[in-house]
Amino acid sequence: MAALILMDGKGLLADLVYNQLFGSHNIKRQSIGEDVPAETGLALVLHDTWQPLVHQKAEERLREAGIPWLRGFVSFGEGIIGPFVHPDTPGCSCCADIRILIAGSDQREMLAFRGQRAAGEGPLRDAWVSHTGLAQMADLISNEVRRILQGEPSNLQEKVFIMNLKTLSTSSHFFLPDPSCPMCSSLAIDTSELARIRLESSPKINGGSYRSRSMDELKAVLVKDYLDPRTGIMNGKMQDIRLPFADVLVMMPLFGGIEGVAGRTNSYEISELTAILEGLERYCGIEPRGKRTVVRDSYRHLENNALNPTSVGVHEPKNYEKPHFPFKKFDPDAAMDWVWGYSFLQERPLLVPELLAYYSLGCGEGFVYETSNGCALGGSLEEAIFHGIMEVVERDSFLLSWYAKLPLPRLDLRSANDTEVQLMVDRIQEVAGYDLYLYNSTMEHGIPSVWAVAKNRRSEGVNIICAAGANPDPIKAVKSAIFELAGMMFRDDEKLETNRQTYERMLHDSFEVRTMEDHGMLYGLKEAEERLNFLLEDHGPLRTFAEEFKEPPAYADLKDDLQVILQRFRSLNLDVIVVDQTSPTIKRNGLFCVKVIIPGMLPMTFGHHLTRVKGLERVLKIPMQLGFKAKPLTYEQLNPFPHPFP
Repeated sequence: MAALILMDGKGLLADLVYNQLFGSHNIKRQSIGEDVPAETGLALVLHDTWQPLVHQKAEERLREAGIPWLRGFVSFGEGIIGPFVHPDTPGCSCCADIRILIAGSDQREMLAFRGQRAAGEGPLRDAWVSHTGLAQMADLISNEVRRILQGEPSNLQEKVFIMNLKTLSTSSHFFLPDPSCPMCSSLAIDTSELARIRLESSPKINGGSYRSRSMDELKAVLVKDYLDPRTGIMNGKMQDIRLPFADVLVMMPLFGGIEGVAGRTNSYEISELTAILEGLERYCGIEPRGKRTVVRDSYRHLENNALNPTSVGVHEPKNYEKPHFPFKKFDPDAAMDWVWGYSFLQERPLLVPELLAYYSLGCGEGFVYETSNGCALGGSLEEAIFHGIMEVVERDSFLLSWYAKLPLPRLDLRSANDTEVQLMVDRIQEVAGYDLYLYNSTMEHGIPSVWAVAKNRRSEGVNIICAAGANPDPIKAVKSAIFELAGMMFRDDEKLETNRQTYERMLHDSFEVRTMEDHGMLYGLKEAEERLNFLLEDHGPLRTFAEEFKEPPAYADLKDDLQVILQRFRSLNLDVIVVDQTSPTIKRNGLFCVKVIIPGMLPMTFGHHLTRVKGLERVLKIPMQLGFKAKPLTYEQLNPFPHPFP
């Protein structure tokens, strides 16, 4: 006997599909709320409008019964078909709805409408429904049913068809299962054993690279899996042709708004792929999407197996007492959420406050403001850890130089003996109209770090732009910093002139600097340039790269580079703690994401009131250790102005 097709739905779409399948297939119409016949092989849920509550019940009943199902409905002039949901596979109707909702331009309205539909309110038929449109939908659904029953792969596995009921044009949209989906998610519980890291071989794509996967290899999946206007984690892109280099911005929709994520290289194709990778890093770093965190307790109870939260730097004690300060002073007896990480210094799993491991967390019960500092994505776990360390080093070197006002040695860019660097410098100077100054900001660990300054030669526009880079190969650090500088040129010139009075207030009251953008805009003012005199004033002859840096090690495996770096930190008694943020969303394509925390190093913060230096005594000691100061500094001697990292 042929498998039974169970159909739930009243309306024209359900009637049309039923009439097409009746006679050639064993089909029965009944509500999904009734007992499901044991011989059911496929269920259809079809309506002339969106019925989210019915879809939720279908997910629950049919998943429990082990029956695959397919839905079709109409919403605001569009016919939605799919996904084909298999009870043993992630990627359900709830996942699809989440992706469509977040990627849409009308999130709030659709959330409200969803609530109305779940409450049974609203019309029984969408206003745009037509017989012609539903007939086209019925044909697509019936053909898909025949494919499934014949044992062929479904066209709607992790996909939906969206039909414009006015033009009858139909498009296919891939969506990724939501790792936090209440219906189909099967995330593992976060445990100490899962957090344990054993470094493995990670061969580089070539001798001069610090990557284990090439863009040529990744480009086959990045756009296909992650960029889609209706269901993608990224839902749009744009090129900024004003900038000196190839700049591509991809749009990452989140609940409450859209975040732009940029990629900057010498190729628009590579910049687009870079931007997608940057977006995936943000996606993984916003909240736990790779494991279910379960530990909630006080530091007092967990301290033998936990990171001391104050070791990563806290805000000024007096700020915690202010009535509208968004964070609370750390209380070792207060319960908080924790996630397991791995300490390379102690060689064991270690609990880390969740608000430090995922950067969108923090307000409410949070004690510090945490950014994406130390988050990195790679083609292997080793690659992700390597680049996470580089980001921590880059920003620590920049901030330590700023707070201690170090007169860093200026580099002679011609001595880099790199054609691409020279072409980049020429383009910045001749096309963009900026002079470039590069300084060696390498700290006691010896990982080459640079501070880059672009100084505007024009009479109008943003005056000074700062950026930083770090890499065992100083040339790569320089290129990274120049790309960052170029991405901020011209964009804010008009804004600076339009809002000049706002930024002038910041010049006189540092606590008016509240956002990331404010930091860069403040130093767009010519009047703020004198604050960088400790760096810009001539300190002697230019230094060559050969004088300032050693040749980078020539390892063929990233594991070797990483082990050398970890040993260097171990010799300085600096711990490297790694929280694996990898989500199934990226692991499906062999990508990994981590958060690297190095207690003692200065974390990047934005908003002058949110500076975090208390408890981080490296900023006081390292300047003397490097020969810049005669004795250790005091906190009172640190640079009192907002940093210029934009």
